[in-house]
Amino acid sequence: MNAVLEFFNGLESRPLLRLLLVAVPVLLLWLLENGYPLIQLHYKRSKGRHAVVNFTFTLTHFVVHGALAFGMVFIADWCQRHQFGVVHWLGLPVWGIVVAGVLSMDFFGGWLVHWVEHQVPFFWRMHIVHHADNNVDVTSGLRHHPFEALNRWVFFAAGIFIMGLPIYAVMLAQTFMSMFTMFTHANIRLPERLDKAISWIFISPNMHKVHHHWKQPYTDSNYGTALSIWDRLLGTFSYLPPAQIRYGLDRYYSNTEDENIGTLMQSPFHNAAEVGEPANR
Repeated sequence: MNAVLEFFNGLESRPLLRLLLVAVPVLLLWLLENGYPLIQLHYKRSKGRHAVVNFTFTLTHFVVHGALAFGMVFIADWCQRHQFGVVHWLGLPVWGIVVAGVLSMDFFGGWLVHWVEHQVPFFWRMHIVHHADNNVDVTSGLRHHPFEALNRWVFFAAGIFIMGLPIYAVMLAQTFMSMFTMFTHANIRLPERLDKAISWIFISPNMHKVHHHWKQPYTDSNYGTALSIWDRLLGTFSYLPPAQIRYGLDRYYSNTEDENIGTLMQSPFHNAAEVGEPANR
């Protein structure tokens, strides 16, 4: 147990290892998608070109997050020195801190920030980059505008401060969430019963794909990253058979531009109605 905690305690200072922990699962799932696809995707050019576009945003996201990492470390260290935060006030043991870390980070940095991004127009214009993808696969999971990384950092930092989490709990929770982000975006087919069983506790691939359906209100549902309890408790859970799911956006954005990096980068600086013409459906 101590070795595991020590590993995650120093993970924030090893960006290459963090990148490797993302790259290897992405590659494996990317290959698995070819054999067991959930939906038959129609890439504009090729699956490889689609991946290049999405990884461009992934790398910018990592750069911004890496530049702000010292802030999370500072907050976590301050909380430990001053014994500030819920985990200290409750006197939780190590295993309790780990559980509290996963629950709170998944809420603040997963469900809550995601819900806000769908409710606040300026944040939504950043988040459009993620939803504009017409071919959701494993590479779509970390397709976020670099400014969205700033927004998400604020919510992560708030969760760390309120809970008083040590850095090992933060990094363990973030790694857990990243793994689920890749899993839930991957275009892989699971037996329906297995997928539904998973969705009672965790976000399953079918459950999250509903969130990427091109029409509201489905777009404004299933906000969770790893745990499905927040959507079920807060009334934002919805279900749609995979055969009825169609990706993209029905408003705000031209679906012909979902692989145009320049247009996507500029999206937060336009009014939502000016980002592009609604797609012809």
